[in-house]
Order: sequence, then structure tokens, then C-alpha cells
Amino acid sequence: MGVMHKNKNNIPPKDDAPTGYLHSVESGAAVDGPGMRFVYFMSGCMFRCQYCHNPDTWKIGGGRKVTLDEALDELRPYRKFLKFAGGVTISGGEPLVQARFVGELLRRIKKDFDLHTALDTQGFLHASVDDAWFDAVDLVLLDIKHSDPEKYLKLTGQALQPTLDFAQRLARLQKKIGLRYVLVPGLTDDDDDILRLADFLAGLGPVLERVDVLPFHQLGAFKWKELGHDYPLEHTQPPSIEAIDHARSLFASKNLITR
Repeated sequence: MGVMHKNKNNIPPKDDAPTGYLHSVESGAAVDGPGMRFVYFMSGCMFRCQYCHNPDTWKIGGGRKVTLDEALDELRPYRKFLKFAGGVTISGGEPLVQARFVGELLRRIKKDFDLHTALDTQGFLHASVDDAWFDAVDLVLLDIKHSDPEKYLKLTGQALQPTLDFAQRLARLQKKIGLRYVLVPGLTDDDDDILRLADFLAGLGPVLERVDVLPFHQLGAFKWKELGHDYPLEHTQPPSIEAIDHARSLFASKNLITR
């Protein structure tokens, strides 16, 4: 039998529960997974995407430092409503920057509240966690920003291959995927690039539930200026409805469900 170590006052040591850094929460999100969602936006991201609308989440160690119990207390008032209306999404930033905390948070959400969970990620850091880490994840909102490695690097500042490897890992684990693709005029709207991604996605099989084509917008431009960053897409206009429909048709041509 193992020995429980105690301090000089004969008090058992506290559980070594992790703490995390939380940028913000949203209690009524309708675009971050199925139904209505409670969303944790975690701080920290190693990507520098040209169209990022949350550059204020980039700083690792930024935001509010919270314990697991404190994070769960923010969710607790909504648990009964979310049980039938939607669930919980963990986003960012990049959640896997805080993999230990986020993994424990997901596990506790399942254990304490039994809610549907979604993880919004580009999966770049997936190799830092084992397969069991995903047991408490019901849906991965996977963000693949481009299919061309050189264009992807220019767009995000990071390599594409780890994200592709992550998608294939999710297929092996039979984890449901909702693919997100941001359509940016002049950057991500080339037919060949979209069809290359569609071919890859078709190879993932039935775990891929659908592809959401999301139009680029300028809603986060003011944050770049407030933070003193040069915004590279300042003069880029949102795509037209026709361009969005065309992109969706390209994905659909590979028998993918689109929205």
C-alpha cells in the first residue's frame, strides 16, 4: 500500500490541480458548436494569422488566472439550460497551449455536469497529449486555414503538416469533426487550393460532419490597432455571397456537407 505523505501539521497535501489563464467567457454563443454554447476563451496562441479577430488572446499567460473550480463556477449557473440547449466549447487563443488545464476542465465538465463538449482548435500542438486526453471531447471544431504549405506558413506563421496529422489522428480516434474554413479574398479563395483541401477532407471519412465556409470580416480590426499591431488585411473586403456559394460548391463537389 502506498504511503500518503503529510506535512508537519498532519494535514494531507492538496491535490495538484492545474490552474489556467482565461481570456473571457461567453454564455450565449450560437456559432461555436451545435445549439447554444457556453464558451471558454483561453489565453495563448503561437499562431499569428493575418485575419485573426482575437489578437488580444495571443499572449501566453495573459488574462485571468483561474483554478478548475473557479472556471466551473462560471459555467454552473447555465448547466441545466445547456443540458438540452447545446453545450460547452473551449476556444481561444489556442486551447492546447494550456493542454493540462483544458484537459482537466473537459473531464470535469463531463464528470460534474455531463454536457456536450466541443474543442475549437487548429491542432498544431496535438502531439503534446495522448489519445486519452480526447475522451471527454465530443466534437472538434477543426480550423484548417489553407491547403498549400507555403501559403499556410505565410498566412499563419506556422507549418501546416501538424494540423493535417491531427485531422488524421481524429479520424483514427473516431472523433467527430466540424471543419471551419475562413474565406478570405485573395488569400484562401483559389479554386485549386479549396479542391486540394476538399480531397484531403473527403479522405477522413464519416467523422467529418460538415464544412462551414466562414466569410472573412473586419470585426476584429480595431483590436490590432489597440494593441499597436499593423493589420495586414486592413483593405481586404469580405467575400461576396456569390464567392461564398462558389466555395461551398467546390467542397460539395467532393460529397462534403457544407454550410
